[in-house]
Amino acid sequence: SLRVNLDMGKAAYGWMIMKDDNIPGTVVRTSTIPEELGRLVYLLTDKTGTLTQNEMIFKRLHLGTVSYGTDTMDEIQSHIINSYSQVHSQNSGNSTSSTPSRKPQSSAPKVRKSVSSRIHEAVKAIALCHNVTPVYESRAGVSAETEYAEVDQDFSDENRTYQASSPDEGALVQWTERVGLTLVNRDLTSMQLKTPGGHILTYYILQIFPFTSESKRMGIIVRDESSGEITFYMKGADVAMSTIVQYNDWLEEECGNMAREGLRTLVVAKKSLTEEQYQDFESRYNQAKLSIHDRNLKVAAVVESLEREMELLCLTGVEDQLQADVRPTLEMLRNAGIKIWMLTGDKLETATCIAKSSHLVSRNQDIHIFRPVATRGEAHLELNAFRRKHDCALVISGDSLEVCLKYYEHEFVELACQCPAVVCCRCSPTQKAHIVKLLQHHTGKRTCAIGDGGNDVSMIQAADCGIGIEGKEGKQASLAADFSITQFKHIGRLLMVHGRNSYKRSAALGQFVMHRGLIISTMQAVFSSVFYFASVPLYQGFLMVGYATIYTMFPVFSLVLDQDVKPEMALLYPELYKDLTKGRSLSFKTFLIWVLISIYQGGILMYGALLLFESEFVHVVAISFTALILTELLMVALTIRTWHWLMVVAEFLSLGCYVASLAFLNEYFGDFHVTGSHDLFSLFVSADVAFITTVTFLWKVSAITVVSCLPLYILKYLKRKFSPPSYSKLTS
Repeated sequence: SLRVNLDMGKAAYGWMIMKDDNIPGTVVRTSTIPEELGRLVYLLTDKTGTLTQNEMIFKRLHLGTVSYGTDTMDEIQSHIINSYSQVHSQNSGNSTSSTPSRKPQSSAPKVRKSVSSRIHEAVKAIALCHNVTPVYESRAGVSAETEYAEVDQDFSDENRTYQASSPDEGALVQWTERVGLTLVNRDLTSMQLKTPGGHILTYYILQIFPFTSESKRMGIIVRDESSGEITFYMKGADVAMSTIVQYNDWLEEECGNMAREGLRTLVVAKKSLTEEQYQDFESRYNQAKLSIHDRNLKVAAVVESLEREMELLCLTGVEDQLQADVRPTLEMLRNAGIKIWMLTGDKLETATCIAKSSHLVSRNQDIHIFRPVATRGEAHLELNAFRRKHDCALVISGDSLEVCLKYYEHEFVELACQCPAVVCCRCSPTQKAHIVKLLQHHTGKRTCAIGDGGNDVSMIQAADCGIGIEGKEGKQASLAADFSITQFKHIGRLLMVHGRNSYKRSAALGQFVMHRGLIISTMQAVFSSVFYFASVPLYQGFLMVGYATIYTMFPVFSLVLDQDVKPEMALLYPELYKDLTKGRSLSFKTFLIWVLISIYQGGILMYGALLLFESEFVHVVAISFTALILTELLMVALTIRTWHWLMVVAEFLSLGCYVASLAFLNEYFGDFHVTGSHDLFSLFVSADVAFITTVTFLWKVSAITVVSCLPLYILKYLKRKFSPPSYSKLTS
């Protein structure tokens, strides 16, 4: 009975979660653990796509001496329009002349270039150095047979979209379109840009070096169709590019500044190649690609021979905006006593900035940035330094974490668990799962992992409760998780309302089902002991079946609709959630209290029936069973904290079923008489309706029921009066 009731309850909770209009799109993929949502202590979250939207917006262009933000993009636009109008006016006068922006660079590279020409070069580099392809929706009625016809039709089209391997690249190309240089066409060998004046510039792609997580950069060699110039463009992370570009005094500082603003940075550089240099490179590159041994190393070495003394063009900053309501959600979770750990693959500065901007780390809180450690001694010193700090957030990189866990696992986890927030940056997927298992092993508390990409699947599956977000990175995490949501903010309602209710309801339902079984067992024990321990069953056949089903099933199961506070109240006071982690709703203490209640009530019902019905002992079964059913219905009413109309229906339906069955069984088994005291079922069915409707029967049954239930009602009233639970202070 317990197993069946709890499983049906879990199914009901899952249905309620999926039908909640406040968290649309939520899917419950595991129907066995909704209660786990109600007692979480650690929440481990990914950053990109989970706390942030994974939608990049271009925010900053830095040229070394001048920086452009969102409010000064129109200046860049006017520079681009001017430089290209000069180019085309010169080209129309002299078709062989080169662009003015190239002249200073090609004829005298030492001459300081004007801001306009530097902007021109930077924007052109961003527009060319990528792996993005423009895509056009085919419109009905427009036939694009030739490539030219297709191009003409597409340029005037409004339905151009970009297909990019990463959101960063897409954001950069969309930005160049906004400032006037538009990528309109791309195939394997060439790409075409449209200038603000509507002219088409064609560039032939000679080589392309895709981005890899090891190299952290991508490069492209293009030839300008009009001038025949060959240029090698490259963009990548500052750690990879700082050694490749010519000496400068601003790159490192500006990268740090942008990272502190929460921007993702990319360094863009170029190198002009002569025809001879390119031919030499191409032959060596092809040779390396044909080698049988160490091909990858040889190819990388040839490419690296080009990556020297490159001209630094600009530094770009794109912003990955936070998801809606991330800040209030994280604050709510923190107030609910949940400790939040952010595990991300991003660099330390960006992760720290997002942790601050999302209020994962509160503004006035100290942050301890764990220095990079490589040896046991360094780890020991750093842990000692960290131990001296109190109530500060911890920021640590994956490499340092690996060293600490190798030598000082227990000490590190013990210290980290005391932190209000922990940020682990440059984390691999296996490290994320390892951290989850460490927390489970060392604390024994419930953990929850939330992520949106394939790299979070191992962490989601390792946690006690996994939540996946359907985002830009597909449904991998969502399908692997126990619960799937569409936005991070939904986690607040999922835990505070549904998790809390599921846990409290299951605790009440489980203990009540135990009480229901134990009370009838106590009555049987009392009955047998009175009759010299004869093995005579008190209730037989249909009564035993009916007791746990039609007579008490509906009211007891209606406890899954019970709630102590309204959902709005649970969200407003997340501190209520903190009480659940102590496990007071379901413990040995509460179980033993219910056992005592069962023994008391079972004893009262049986002894009361024997005392009051000495003269009509043949009716003891009908009398005790009627009192038992009434007691159960009253006990359900005592346990309920907030009435729902279905609960009232269930109470009266069960009572109606019981009253009807008295008459029904009497008629049905009217001719069914078995002699002998061993079959007391016949005594029950032969209890005629006339006796049941007498005042004597009614007052005696009422008396027994009152004695069994009234003391508990009084005790409950006194407890609420002198030691009210936290929720009752809010509901009053």
